[in-house]
Amino acid sequence: MASLTIRNLDDALKSRLRLQAARHGRSMEEEVRMILRNAVDAQAPAVAGAAGLGSRIHAHFADLGGVELELPPRTSSPEPADLA
Repeated sequence: MASLTIRNLDDALKSRLRLQAARHGRSMEEEVRMILRNAVDAQAPAVAGAAGLGSRIHAHFADLGGVELELPPRTSSPEPADLA
């Protein structure tokens, strides 16, 4: 495992970090590891060429062709539900 030293850390920031770590039931070192991990994971780009779920579903069914549904005309106006 690698080590990292952070110099010139503001005392107030260190104090807030200590309190946050205590609230989460972690050591300050573990709290910093979690903060760094979350920050880097949030910035991680999506895998190149990987399609999202909607694109994958569309590609899966694309050979079947599209379906156009004819909507019947509305014969009555909507009424609110009776919740009584």
